Amino acid sequence: MYQVKTSSEQPVESRRSSATTVIASSKSSSSPRKYGLLSRLRSYFYFNVLIWGYTLFFGLTSIPASLFGDKERILHKFAVAWSKLIMKTIQSPVTITGLDRLDTSRGHVYAVNHASALDIPMLYAFLPFQFRILFKSELLGYPIIGWHLRRSGQICINQQQPSRSAGNIRTALKGLKAGMPLVIFPEGGRSVDGRIQPLLPGAFFLAIKSQVDIVPIALVGMYELLPMNTYHIKPRPLEMRVGQPIPTAGLGLHDMEELTRRVQQEMERLYDPPAGT
Repeated sequence: MYQVKTSSEQPVESRRSSATTVIASSKSSSSPRKYGLLSRLRSYFYFNVLIWGYTLFFGLTSIPASLFGDKERILHKFAVAWSKLIMKTIQSPVTITGLDRLDTSRGHVYAVNHASALDIPMLYAFLPFQFRILFKSELLGYPIIGWHLRRSGQICINQQQPSRSAGNIRTALKGLKAGMPLVIFPEGGRSVDGRIQPLLPGAFFLAIKSQVDIVPIALVGMYELLPMNTYHIKPRPLEMRVGQPIPTAGLGLHDMEELTRRVQQEMERLYDPPAGT
C-alpha cells in the first residue's frame, strides 16, 4: 500500500502536486542490500513475470476501452494504473521533492534524464497530471506498446527521416500552447553508465517555439534499479527531484545552445548536488 505525506499548510488543490514521500514497501532501506542469486530469481520469476502480465492486461484492455469516450484521457488513466502497479510491485520507496513549488496547471516541457526502462512507469505513477511523451519511432514496432503510443497521442520523432515528423511536431506545439505538458528525454536515449549524458542539440526546439518553461527533472537510483541490457531489477530507494522552471520567453533558436547548456547544468546539479546543499 502507498503512503503519501503532504504539507498540511497548503490548500487541497496544491496538495495534489506537493512534495511527497511515497513508501512502496514497509521494508527498511537503512542497511545495505545484497543482490545475489535469490535477488535474480525474484526478479526473473516474480517482478518480470508480473510486469509483463500487467503490460499484457492493461495493453489489451486499454485499446477497446478507449473506443468509448476521450481516448487520450482514458489511455492515460490506464498508463497510470499500469505504472502504479509496477512501482508497487518492485518494492522501491520513492521520494519526490520540488513538485510542490511548481504550477502543474501550466504546459511545461519536462526534461528528464533517462537511465532505465522503468523511467516511464516512474513518471506516470508520480506526475499528478496528464502529459505527452516525445519518443523515437523505433518503439512503434513493439506490439502493445507501439499501439498504445500511437493511439494515446504521444509525439513520435523519426530520427532517420526528420521530415516525416513535421506533422507530429506541429501537434506537439499545438498541445503545448493549449497547456498540455510534454515530457522529453533530451539525452536521446538511455544512459549506459547512469550519468547524465550530453543533451542533444535541438532538444528544446519545441520549448522555444512555444515559449513555455522547461522544468528539469532528475530521476535518481533508476540506473542502479535496472540498467541497460539486464532484466535484473534491484529494489532500492528512488528519488524524483524536480527543479525550478527555466523560462524561454523571448528566446529564439539562436539561443538554443546556451539554453541547452543551462538545462544540462541544472539536471546535473539536481542529480548530484554539491556537498552542503
